Amino acid sequence: MNRHLISAADLSLDDAVAILDTAEELARLAERPIPKLPTLRGRTVVNLFYEDSTRTRISFEAAAKRLSADVINFSAKGSSVAKGESLKDTALTLQAMGADAVVIRHGGSGAPYQLTNWIAGSVVNAGDGTHEHPTQALLDAFTMRRRLGRLDGLRVAIVGDILHSRVARSNVWLLHTLGASVVLVAPPTLLPVAVGAWPCSVSYDLSAVLPQCDVVMMLRVQNERMTDAYFPSVREYSRRYGLDDERMGLLPAHAIVMHPGPMNRGVEITADVADSPRSTIVEQVTNGVSVRMAVLYLLLGGTEAR
Repeated sequence: MNRHLISAADLSLDDAVAILDTAEELARLAERPIPKLPTLRGRTVVNLFYEDSTRTRISFEAAAKRLSADVINFSAKGSSVAKGESLKDTALTLQAMGADAVVIRHGGSGAPYQLTNWIAGSVVNAGDGTHEHPTQALLDAFTMRRRLGRLDGLRVAIVGDILHSRVARSNVWLLHTLGASVVLVAPPTLLPVAVGAWPCSVSYDLSAVLPQCDVVMMLRVQNERMTDAYFPSVREYSRRYGLDDERMGLLPAHAIVMHPGPMNRGVEITADVADSPRSTIVEQVTNGVSVRMAVLYLLLGGTEAR
């Protein structure tokens, strides 16, 4: 593996499979009476979050602690960032404190890459602007492989606000590397201009796509990133691109439903679908800890990272 994890597109097939296989081994750790390894004892992992987060921040914290690392949680709110301190100066402070790895979530696309220029430790992208979220894609792939037994040849539909979704971007690149085929389903206004260069296909008709899918991944409409009206109304969006019981009936019997969270129940997904046995939403959270343990292990403690 590289010293940093900035983009899913940076992962080779061997890198991606190594992370998933390592996560599989580490997932068994949770079954022990004391689910902890001494692998990263003496190492310091900093969670540097400039945006609000629940699942990702807690997941990285749990992952680092289960590997016995020292964890520092840094929130922009209540710090010198609120006084105008730049990312570079914050990075230099962390460098002076001896951070071995920095897990960063930032509203600016490209911020994790910039951070690699200022600190000697490893940098893990936990979501940057509308760019990427590679560990989310890895935990999604891990969940698919556990549920369906394979990734190569899977047909995956990613549905919703593709334009503002870093999860969609990372999933497209990673799943392509792992041999799956991806179709993006969204209204034209919620597709990026450059989507034609991505290794995937595009559809505007969710009902037509579902019968051919092994996996359908629903995305939240990110109103906080929108400055214009991208669709007529929430009701109209839900009618055309929401997943309800009727549309669930179009899926093959083995197909699974995913969502990276947080969900807008009743908008992109109904409560019945979100809570159904075919939903992997809770599993994704559980699997996120194992996958992030694998990433930290390989970057900081595993022989593959040396």
